[in-house]
Amino acid sequence: MLYLLIHNYSPWLQAHHMKFLRILTPDQDPFRQTAAILLSFLVSIILGPAVIGFLRRQSIGDAPKFDQAEMDALMSKKTGTPTMGGILILSSILIVTLLLVDLHNFQVRMALLCMLFLGGLGLADDCLKLVAARRGGSRQGLKSWEKLLFQFGLGVLLCAFMYHHTRAIPEAHTLYFPFFKKLQISLGPTAFIIIGTLVLTWSSNCVNLTDGLDGLATGCMAIVSFAICILALISSQAEWATRLFLPHIRYSEEMALIAAAMTGACLGFLWFNCQPARVFMGDTGSLALGGLIGYIAIVIRQEFLLFFVGGIFVIEGLSVMIQVAYFKYTRRRYGTGRRIFLMAPLHHHFQKKGWTESQVVVRFWLLSGMLAALALATVKIR
Repeated sequence: MLYLLIHNYSPWLQAHHMKFLRILTPDQDPFRQTAAILLSFLVSIILGPAVIGFLRRQSIGDAPKFDQAEMDALMSKKTGTPTMGGILILSSILIVTLLLVDLHNFQVRMALLCMLFLGGLGLADDCLKLVAARRGGSRQGLKSWEKLLFQFGLGVLLCAFMYHHTRAIPEAHTLYFPFFKKLQISLGPTAFIIIGTLVLTWSSNCVNLTDGLDGLATGCMAIVSFAICILALISSQAEWATRLFLPHIRYSEEMALIAAAMTGACLGFLWFNCQPARVFMGDTGSLALGGLIGYIAIVIRQEFLLFFVGGIFVIEGLSVMIQVAYFKYTRRRYGTGRRIFLMAPLHHHFQKKGWTESQVVVRFWLLSGMLAALALATVKIR
């Protein structure tokens, strides 16, 4: 808020900020994205020790608890590791956005709203868990329906504003499909809002479910956000978009900058989050990152391609849904609940199969990289 006031009412600062942006002209967008990655990485590295130290002094530590004694024993060494480290990631993204991105852009302001709102929601969830743990009670933070209520509310609000803002631009509310050149569906306001809200909510919760091992969600998100950055760059250039049969979305280079800032911030956070983790992102980071990447995919009209790029997150989310649904079904039918996986989310299933934590994390990173490459390859296939 302070920056916005200075930026809007100080002619000197505004002139110099716009001069800086003109140096990084749209013709040099790849350079702008590179600068955003490097700057957000450096901000994370520099601020990291101070943020971790603050969280330690406030005794904001994690207390992993599961329904199975075996997993409790396996994860007990993580007890006391500071959580809410998502503050570091979001701060890095915010700083780089304020410095490099055009704040007059409507989509940029909505992206910041999305990130800060979901970050606040995750922060509230982390705080409730922390208070409960200190009192010796359950680690239950916000209930699932409470999270969904806020996420759906935000999704409806953002998508309604987005549709209204782009109502004169057909490409901005057309649904595009991977692999198919001419398969497109023009969405009305109701369909646009419903699909956009589901994408944003789904991506936010899937990243949240993936955040269970040191560096797992952080590394995968760095890969996914970099791939989305490339897609946003393609959409920003009319010639590239036309050649590859993708929608040309004006000013989507600003979305590419935010995705680049996410990449650098996640890589910087991974410096402290790799095994053995010195800090966890918590719901503060995972809900916000998932929602923000979903929002960017909606803006550049790549909702379906996001399911390929973020395939690991999708698989993790599906594993929980399948496990819960099958358990409830078998309990109703047979009187005793049965499980498909040894444990959900899926990364814990492989832990119980005998994989070490490092094996699970690195193999999931590799799969995430391959899925992102597949998603980018579909662009040429189209």
